[in-house]
Amino acid sequence: MFCADNCCAVAQQYLPNVRQNRSEVKQAALGFRVHSGWAAMVAVCVEKGAPRVLARERVQLVETFTYEFRQPYHTAEKMLLGQAREFIERVRDEARRLTHRAVHGLQSDLQKQGIALKRCGLVLASGRPLPELERILASHALIHTADGELFREAILHGCNRCDLKTEGIKERELLERAGQAFRVKSAELMRRITELGRPFGSPWSQDEKFATLAAWLALTAPSTGERKARSDSAAA
Repeated sequence: MFCADNCCAVAQQYLPNVRQNRSEVKQAALGFRVHSGWAAMVAVCVEKGAPRVLARERVQLVETFTYEFRQPYHTAEKMLLGQAREFIERVRDEARRLTHRAVHGLQSDLQKQGIALKRCGLVLASGRPLPELERILASHALIHTADGELFREAILHGCNRCDLKTEGIKERELLERAGQAFRVKSAELMRRITELGRPFGSPWSQDEKFATLAAWLALTAPSTGERKARSDSAAA
């Protein structure tokens, strides 16, 4: 699960510096890219100004990995409204529990190595807010959106239970935001993120790469206190 020594060397060779307070406990962030019923999860820290991938997992968000549970709103479409609501809540509760188990387990493993898992970056869809259940089930397009949102909400819930500060990043904006933050063009940035994952082998697909970028951005985002200080300074 954990990165070989040469992973850090690759990061330090290729990626731009990010300021880090060495007097503090080393902090890490999780990044997620979510699909129906599962999510790519990557843990990232910063060492000597460069990101290091600590772990890569595919987290299963349903106990029974079948279409029925991976596409809960599609399944609920064929039910009476009361049954549909009960079924969706059951899948949501299960996804939240499985998320918490995965995050808490990794958090404990990293803590033993002196690394504090403190933040989460979640790749978001660009969908609008969802209406009530009855209207969702009447629209095939909304059903697709709702399936994805259920599992993204479960990720947020599980991370909040573990006291992680969460940074949501729309997928369509991810490369642009990362490029601006790290002052690297998108193509070059993706090439470098690909190199970061090479020591892990397959799978290191777009899911893992985007999750890595989300985690790295979450690590570099200012804390609530820093945001308030900047806001106060700007208003002065």
